[in-house]
Amino acid sequence: MDASAPVTLPAFDTAAIKKAATPQLVLDTIRDALIAHAEGRTSVPPPLHMDFPEADGDCHVKAGWITGAADFTVKIATGFYGNPRLGLPSNHGLVCVVSARTGQVRALLDDQGLLTAWRTAAAGALITHAMARPTAATLAVFGTGEQARLQASWLAKLRPVGMVLVHGRNPHKANALCDELNARGLNARPASAQEAAEADMIITTTPATAPVLDATQVREGSHVTGIGTDMPHKNELPPALFHRARLIATDDHAQCLDHGDFGHAVRAGAAAQDGDIAAGLLLKAPVDRPDTAITVADLTGVGALDAALASAVLGQLLR
Repeated sequence: MDASAPVTLPAFDTAAIKKAATPQLVLDTIRDALIAHAEGRTSVPPPLHMDFPEADGDCHVKAGWITGAADFTVKIATGFYGNPRLGLPSNHGLVCVVSARTGQVRALLDDQGLLTAWRTAAAGALITHAMARPTAATLAVFGTGEQARLQASWLAKLRPVGMVLVHGRNPHKANALCDELNARGLNARPASAQEAAEADMIITTTPATAPVLDATQVREGSHVTGIGTDMPHKNELPPALFHRARLIATDDHAQCLDHGDFGHAVRAGAAAQDGDIAAGLLLKAPVDRPDTAITVADLTGVGALDAALASAVLGQLLR
C-alpha cells in the first residue's frame, strides 16, 4: 500500500447519527461518563469560549477523554440565538473523534450540534431524576427552544411527568412548545414565572444574563436544574436559591466555579466554595434528601461526556 496515497476521512451526517444514537445508548453513556468524571477517571482541559455579541451568538470548543478509552474528542458547538428569525436552527457544530493511541483522526461527526443537545438533555434528565423527590410530578421549563423540549421529553423517559409548565418571554413560542409537547404525549401549558417557580421540578434552559426566577417563590421540596449558564456572562439561577439549597450538585466543580451559576453564588457569599457535590456521585446511589429540602444542580457541560458519547456513536456507525 502506498503510504502517501490520500486517505478519505470518514464523515457521518446527522441522519446517520440519529439512527445510531438511540435514547438508551445516550442515557447509559452519559450516566457512566458522569460517574467516571466524578471519580476522577477523565481528562478535561478548560473549554474555549468565544462570544459574538453583534450576532447574539457564542461558540464553545471542548475536548475530553475517559481514562483508558480508545478515543478522545474535540468538539465545536455554537449557539446563535437570532438564527430562528433567519430560518436557521440556533445550534450547530461538529465532533472530531481522534485515536488516543495513535493521534490519528478517526472520523468527523457532522451532527450540527445534535450530540451536544442530546448530551445536555440526558445529563439534565438524569440529574433531575436523581435529585428530585420520588413523588415529584409537575415540571417547569424556563425557555422555549430546543433544549426546553428535550429536557421535558427526556425526563419523561425516566419518570412519570404530570403537568409541564412552560415559561418564556415570547408567548407565541411558549404556546408552540406546549403544542409540540402535547403532540408527544405530555400535558403542557404556558405559565407565569411565579407559577413555574412553584413546580416540583424546574429546569432552566435559557441564555439569560440575569436570573430567570425568584428564589423566594421556589417551594420547599423542589429541585432546580440549571443548564443554560455556560459562559461567565450568563446567569439563570439567583444566588439566593443556592443559599436555600440543602444539596448542590455540579457536573464539574472548577467549571461551575468559573462560569456557572454556582460560581455566581459563591462570589455573592450565598454558597461555600466547597459546598457542592459531584453530580456523577448522585447517580451511583439514591439521594438522601428530606422531602422538604430544596436541591439544585448546576450543569455547565463536560468535554468527557462528549467524548464518551461520540465514541459510542462512532462504534455503532462503524459496525
